Amino acid sequence: METIQFNSSRWIRIALINFLIVALAGVILRYKINFPLPFINQKFLLHGHSHFAFVGWVTLALIAMMVNYLIRSDVVTNYRKYHWLLIANTLTAYGMLFAFIFQGYALLSITFSTLSIFVSYFFIYHYWKDLNKIKQEGHITIWFKSALILLGISSIGAFGLAYLMASRTVIQELYFAAIYFFLHFQYNGWFIFSSFGLLFSFLKERNKPHFIKINKHLFLTLAIAVVPSYLLSIFGLKIPDYLFWIGTISAIIQLAALFYSYKLLQAIQKSLSIQFTKMTALLWSLAYISFVLKIILQTLSIIPYFSSFAFGLRPVIIGYLHLCFLCVISFFILGYINELLTRKGIKLNKSGLLIFIFGVILQEVVLMIQALDAMMNKTSANTHIVLLIAAIAMASGLAMLVKTKRLKSI
Repeated sequence: METIQFNSSRWIRIALINFLIVALAGVILRYKINFPLPFINQKFLLHGHSHFAFVGWVTLALIAMMVNYLIRSDVVTNYRKYHWLLIANTLTAYGMLFAFIFQGYALLSITFSTLSIFVSYFFIYHYWKDLNKIKQEGHITIWFKSALILLGISSIGAFGLAYLMASRTVIQELYFAAIYFFLHFQYNGWFIFSSFGLLFSFLKERNKPHFIKINKHLFLTLAIAVVPSYLLSIFGLKIPDYLFWIGTISAIIQLAALFYSYKLLQAIQKSLSIQFTKMTALLWSLAYISFVLKIILQTLSIIPYFSSFAFGLRPVIIGYLHLCFLCVISFFILGYINELLTRKGIKLNKSGLLIFIFGVILQEVVLMIQALDAMMNKTSANTHIVLLIAAIAMASGLAMLVKTKRLKSI
């Protein structure tokens, strides 16, 4: 049924191609910072780059893998609807990419953005119904259902931002509140919860009491903190004291997630029946380390000394966003894809993965240096050139992944 109605591997390949396009746009953005490129509008390309990354890469990959979970769970449904849904998702992603590049925030780009949100609503509705057909794994499906709810909530920020841009409302606080609302419920909501759902769905011992206990504790800490921790994103704005304390408490609750995620790591390491390829283990280890760093950085933002830098310095913001998007989410997705394809006898290009990992780590190190420079009012030489090299490395690695032998014929 899968090969006829829904081919997970084909959509994974399309997602990887889209990720390559995201990386190529990143190369152009870094090139333009260093060298003249007058026919490219930096701001327009940046908007296209970010929107396409969210919809064309991460969301497409997550949906494809979540539908694959239904298939592995023997859910009886019309999988053809997901095929057409991902076609619609891909069309809106490319529509946003080109509309933003040529127009910036204008009627066409806002139209495609709105359509992509309606596509996500369609997915939320149908996937929720299909999840209800899985009766024995409520501790796993609750991750996916929470991810769907948070995906829907994130659209409030997108609609708010679109309205502000279309109406040319110049209130900086509202602009940042809307964009951080969208980013928070995408990064810390839709992306994180669906990723944990996929991880638990892949563990062979997922239904054993020990894993279920860790699962529930980890879920509760993240679920309790996810909504109020949005306030951490707007500490740089003027908010009432009581909201500051709610945000602070949510940051402390998130620290408990580090404890339970470490317990999960220990349980996986001790299990004899859970085995991953070395490349998957590397990617997921890097994703875990980055997840820990992400929560620590969020917690530090409650300290006034650090929050003044976190919300006032662009290198700090860019470094944090790339840490979440590339190091936490993209490393996890690539590890999951690698493991999924390995079980089908297909291996992603190892050299390509290593080159991509090198590029990501190099970029994060340099962004950290830029952030420290900004904090100390210093400037390190050649950081922008090194960031261009890192962007080229990431794009080169992804190009090798897309050309993986046998993946082309799927």
